[in-house]
Amino acid sequence: ISLTVGTLAGYGLARTNSQLAFWLLIIALVFRALPHSVLVAGYLPYFINSAEILRPILGDSAPTLYGQPLAVILVLVAINQPFTIWMLRSFFQNIPADLDEAARVDGCTHFQAFRWVIMPVMWPGVITTGLFSFLLAYNDFLVTSLLLDASDMTMVPAIAGYFNRETTTTDQVEAVAAAVSITAPLFLLVMVFQRQIVSGLTAGAVKG
Repeated sequence: ISLTVGTLAGYGLARTNSQLAFWLLIIALVFRALPHSVLVAGYLPYFINSAEILRPILGDSAPTLYGQPLAVILVLVAINQPFTIWMLRSFFQNIPADLDEAARVDGCTHFQAFRWVIMPVMWPGVITTGLFSFLLAYNDFLVTSLLLDASDMTMVPAIAGYFNRETTTTDQVEAVAAAVSITAPLFLLVMVFQRQIVSGLTAGAVKG
């Protein structure tokens, strides 16, 4: 979700020089700079009281978002969105606007130019940003530990829970094994997309 919105927003912000785009980027930067605890504290009352808030709209079937994975998804998307917008905007700025204009001259609409001309050039940047965004969400501790109960806990707070109580040698071995196992998907992702990651990180490094 964050990557899709960030791609569209980054492209739009990279292709405009309006003051509104500038202030939107500043707001996104300030939002990203806020500590996660401040952001979660702002969301928490709404998630806890979501059933009462949504009851006038959904009736008695209004859900309680607190303790549900959907709440974590919404918060992590909101937290990571400024990062993806800034990253993808910088990648789009390295792509000449002449490509858009040439596609428009050939009869493409704005969306067709974006889909068939810009995105194939942009894939390394999208993959790099997507991987970093995934890492930020995957390694998150504060949001998941506050918004989820023990039965739905993700790996990072679940492993940390081993060390918040009296542990036996078996518990410690299980915690170490779990910590190693959660790095395996990240290792595989980096190995599979290493060429795109290097290409994305070095985009625009050499000019002229």
